[in-house]
Amino acid sequence: MKKLAIISCATAVLLFAASSLSFQSQAAHPNLVITERDVVDMRAAVKEGGRFSNAYHALKANIDFYMTQPNVVPVPKDGGGGYTHERHKKNYQLMYNAGVLYQISQNEAYANYVKDLLLDYAALYPTLDVHPKRKVKSQNPGKLFWQSLNEAVWLVNTIQAYDLVYTALSDGERATIENKLLKPVALFLSEGQPSTFNKVHNHGTWATAGVGMAGYVMDEPEWVEKALYDLEKSGKGGFLRQLDTLFSPQGYYNEGPYYQRYALMPFVTFAKAIENNQPERDVFDYRDGVLLKAIDTTIQLSYNGLFFPINDAIKSKGVDTIELVYGVTVAYGRTGDTAYLDIADKQDHIVLTGDGVKVAKALDDGLTTPYKFRSVAFGDGKDGDEGALVVMRSETNGDSAVLFKPAAQGLGHGHFDKLTWQFYDAGEEIVSDYGAARFLNVEAKFGGRYLPENNSYAKQTVAHNTVVVDEKSHFDGNVKIGNRNAPTLNFFETNAFGTIANGEIETAYDDVSLERTLALIDLPKIDKTVALDIFDVTSSSNHQLDLPLHYKGHLIDTSFPMTANTSSLPALGKDNGYQHLWLKAQGTVEDTLSRVTWLNENGHFYSQLSLVTSPETFLFTQLGAGDPNFNLRNENGFIRRVEGASSHQFVSVLEPHGSYNPSKEFTLNASSSITALSMDEESGIVLVTLTAAEHTFLIAIDKRSAAADESNSFTFNNTSYSLDGRFAVYEL
Repeated sequence: MKKLAIISCATAVLLFAASSLSFQSQAAHPNLVITERDVVDMRAAVKEGGRFSNAYHALKANIDFYMTQPNVVPVPKDGGGGYTHERHKKNYQLMYNAGVLYQISQNEAYANYVKDLLLDYAALYPTLDVHPKRKVKSQNPGKLFWQSLNEAVWLVNTIQAYDLVYTALSDGERATIENKLLKPVALFLSEGQPSTFNKVHNHGTWATAGVGMAGYVMDEPEWVEKALYDLEKSGKGGFLRQLDTLFSPQGYYNEGPYYQRYALMPFVTFAKAIENNQPERDVFDYRDGVLLKAIDTTIQLSYNGLFFPINDAIKSKGVDTIELVYGVTVAYGRTGDTAYLDIADKQDHIVLTGDGVKVAKALDDGLTTPYKFRSVAFGDGKDGDEGALVVMRSETNGDSAVLFKPAAQGLGHGHFDKLTWQFYDAGEEIVSDYGAARFLNVEAKFGGRYLPENNSYAKQTVAHNTVVVDEKSHFDGNVKIGNRNAPTLNFFETNAFGTIANGEIETAYDDVSLERTLALIDLPKIDKTVALDIFDVTSSSNHQLDLPLHYKGHLIDTSFPMTANTSSLPALGKDNGYQHLWLKAQGTVEDTLSRVTWLNENGHFYSQLSLVTSPETFLFTQLGAGDPNFNLRNENGFIRRVEGASSHQFVSVLEPHGSYNPSKEFTLNASSSITALSMDEESGIVLVTLTAAEHTFLIAIDKRSAAADESNSFTFNNTSYSLDGRFAVYEL
């Protein structure tokens, strides 16, 4: 099956189908994520004590409390975050957890609790029309929830709960629950909403997972086949098509890290059910093990425990989310890689499954080894050829990281921010991305849904750290065009000097080429890490070019005078996100090395040094204009603007330096140590000289299109140098 990674998706689907066209009815229950063999191991682990036993008793105390309360299965009326929405979420969690407790304890009180809730739902569900809070025309509504996505999540959890108590129910009870609840829900999510069920998207993943798992439990093999291959069993949609299309060969999910962790749950859960019912399908080996790669990639796409917040991301989500807890548990259960235990230990959450027993015992036995975060270019697109999401890391001076995004659009959750970047240092976000404009499940804020400002600001190019031409967003804000046009990652390399990447795109604007080179560089001798940024813009006609930088912290100083707006604030523009930016101050710089310094909440100073060779205006902004409902956070930034240029090169270096401790009342190195910056080019090799802390360095970058896999020589100041690979650093 591993050869499927290099053949067509259609052929892969046919081979997968040929392995088993149907499955035999399973007499034994449970038969989804947890099996009879798992139950034996779980019961033994509870008796042995340790982490698994502790997790069991903690869950038991929680469920025992809820079992003393009246069951509540309300008529749906609230949107995301409202009472009925949250109650139905709570109910599927309670049912699943009580089902697990029943299997471990064999106490029928837990099975009866699940049974009563299921029967209450079986009485309610046939009376429901579509949800009254349905408002988003582009999404299919549910009945229990305002969108069918939540209904699918409910089914994924509830079908497992039913499976766990199946043997404790009478034939009549099973008939009622299946015919009045579970089968209607499964049919509503599949035949009732074919556009979602067949969709290659995380909504489709949840729907196919729920329906396919229901098929295994209720002996409906056709449901399983349709879940795998779409309603027509054509292979154009369905779970396997999603595995083929949504992940790159390296396991990067097209919508970005935030939705990657969300989609992991149905992918991993359904995969475990497939493995336990039809092991001959080798689902975890499908596409050269893409699911296990996806779990590891999800971890790699985090910094200090939080996911990189690109696209429609909630910035507080991190590696401790329950989806990745399950993912790490399954990954360790499959591979035995003790580095996963390092992440599991930080997650501090043992799941009560067979794989959870393995994780808990290994942690108890002290088998943990450090998990290594790496510098990686994660190819985007199903074939890995639609650009890449690049992660650069350094541990020379603290823990610095750069996220560079010459990546694909990311479907409807994607933002118009080709070649943007973010910078992290000392555990904090320094050069920031807004993420999503949304108060998740806060009903008072637009029903907990994406706010209007998600479209009017968060997705617009000016909200990111990349070039905006003529105050218009990339692809003119058109998602369909964006999805058809991805950047090109020209090169990526990590070596003893750091990590570098170069990407370009010529279709974000008509007649404009954007090319960016970013490097996270460890400077020898002075124990310092800096980020070098070279952004080339070329066109055959003149344009206004803006390069924003959104920073976290308080502005400390600039090397040039500014004119501030102190009595009233104008908005920077009228649309494409500019209408949300207050213009607080501005200054003009020409033929000099300009500097902007700010202090971050981590107590460190940061300076961006910009090499200005032609007039640039620095516009200092604060978010919040055109926001009557106070939906946007008041974040700071500055924009380097060039007027009437057909080509321009933005060159800058970001330097972390110094510290401030208000408690102990000391400040160290509040001023940048960089005193000189220049750039030249010789036969395709870019030569940057940088003077910092009284040391001068030469940074050589080979941008030539030919692979830089052999030694090249160049001359600088009448001295010959040898360059191996894409870049190197020399002390002058």
